[in-house]
Amino acid sequence: MASSPKKGAAEKAAVAEQVETVPDLPNEFPSASEAVEAIVEPALEMQESVRSALQKGVVESRAAFVKAKVSADDAVNALESVLAAAKDGVVAFNAKAFAAAQANAEANFDFVKASLAAKSVADLVSLQSEFARKQTDAVVVQFKDLAETAKKAVVETFEPIKSQLTKSFKIAV
Repeated sequence: MASSPKKGAAEKAAVAEQVETVPDLPNEFPSASEAVEAIVEPALEMQESVRSALQKGVVESRAAFVKAKVSADDAVNALESVLAAAKDGVVAFNAKAFAAAQANAEANFDFVKASLAAKSVADLVSLQSEFARKQTDAVVVQFKDLAETAKKAVVETFEPIKSQLTKSFKIAV
């Protein structure tokens, strides 16, 4: 279909009017190398800033890891010391308890021998009261000795934990 000559002229006039409203474009476009430089330079700057941030993060992460590792090693060493001290304390306490039991058993056997050799009821009552007094005194001394041993074991057991916690809190503060 052919358009009428009047319509064609009107369309040409409308197009011409639109072209006049378009701003002037620069006569010269940038060269390809200038366009690449305009894009590459900011990209390189961004790449460098990202690289530097990542390197800083890696350095800080390594420092934090080293701190955590040292702290964990110290805690393990303190725990090993605690266990060794606890073992030594239990061995010492058991040795004293065994010695006390052995002394009490020997005293009981000596009393039985002496009571079998008693010639009268009065001698037996005298032996019994003397044995009870001696055993009471011995048991008091044995309990004091066991209490001191237990106290020493507890102090020696928890000293590594106490010093480790003190050290940890000094580092944290």
